[in-house]
Amino acid sequence: MEVIGMNIVQESHLPKLKYLDAVVKETFRLHPPGPLLIQRCPDKSCIVGGHMVPKDSIVYINIWAIQHDPKNWPDPLEFRPDRFLNRKWDYNGNNFKFLPFGAGRRMCPGAPLGEKMLKYILASLLHSFEWILPTDEEFDISDEFGFVTKKRKPLVAIPFQRLSDESLYK
Repeated sequence: MEVIGMNIVQESHLPKLKYLDAVVKETFRLHPPGPLLIQRCPDKSCIVGGHMVPKDSIVYINIWAIQHDPKNWPDPLEFRPDRFLNRKWDYNGNNFKFLPFGAGRRMCPGAPLGEKMLKYILASLLHSFEWILPTDEEFDISDEFGFVTKKRKPLVAIPFQRLSDESLYK
């Protein structure tokens, strides 16, 4: 409410929503959209992490494991958005501890648009509505592991309008 007030969310608000950005990044850290990056094949034999990788081997990078590794993240299974508040984190693959969309030439080309749209839509929904769980609904954040990550049990939430209709048109 401090940044947006009683108005509707504008694109110009997004850079000021630091905590929302941290929440989105922490969510992608815990639940990367594609837990295994697209396969790679080295064109010559090489040593990676002390292991010999023969030429033309099929190599998968396990992003889920990297982003849950206690060597990279203290308390890796906890949801702590404050991890992303102190340093500059991005989706460009510049930090090998955080690669939800890959890195380099094979990085997801839609990541910049997806990031902006996700933050815009999420900010709009959170700002415009109060959200509650149905009384008999249990909150479950467990994943169903596969080619893409998805929730084991879909989330059901009930929205209640927060802003009055006339405040939207000022």
